[in-house]
Amino acid sequence: MFQFFFKLAAAPNFYRFSSTLLPWLACSTFIVIVFGLYQGLWVAPADYQQGDSYRIMFIHVPAAWMSMFIYIMMAGSAAIALIWRIKLADLFVISSAPIGASFTLLALVTGSIWGKPMWGTWWVWDARLTSELILLFIYVGIISLYNAIEDKRTAAKAVGILVLVGVVNIPIIHFSVEWWSTLHQGPTVSKFDAPSIHLSMLIPLLVMAVGFKLFYITAALIRMQNHILLQDKNSTWVVTKVEEL
Repeated sequence: MFQFFFKLAAAPNFYRFSSTLLPWLACSTFIVIVFGLYQGLWVAPADYQQGDSYRIMFIHVPAAWMSMFIYIMMAGSAAIALIWRIKLADLFVISSAPIGASFTLLALVTGSIWGKPMWGTWWVWDARLTSELILLFIYVGIISLYNAIEDKRTAAKAVGILVLVGVVNIPIIHFSVEWWSTLHQGPTVSKFDAPSIHLSMLIPLLVMAVGFKLFYITAALIRMQNHILLQDKNSTWVVTKVEEL
């Protein structure tokens, strides 16, 4: 098993493997997200308090989950890159950062849109909102740091250290509604007894979460392929690949 993963970590092998997966992933992403949007926007009933305005939840909540999930994935990859010096793990980190930043921004924007009719304001310095905004700044800092350092090996190492330092913000985001008095409601899906959300709303929410994860994997693989082609542009296998195209 380990031998397979180390073999896959070689750039040419990873490029061929990901090229095989990408069409299936892209197709699955489209189908799942369209189905989730249909279920959430048209099939799920209106909320008895919020009416139809709650439907932005099917974008906002999965986006917020993804903002943290992607960062956790980046932190794990950064640790692997720093310990075992696997180049592909570095590429995964820097390829994931813009996607994570996009999901974080989407969560903040949709949260503000949802908050206006519910709270009467676009923004408050709520514990979860503030910590989510800090996460966006961390993502931007990671991207900026990588681009600011010319030697990409040094840049990848610096980014890995920054990612591991910033991971402390993830539990703060997750537990903020329990540690402090905030406008956000407590956990509704991840409760140990039973989710405090009707099944007709829970299913499309989970479908959208799966769709966003598929989108993340697809986008990350594409970005990693681009980084590989750019970094190995003078290698024989890349030249051969370009000639085939």
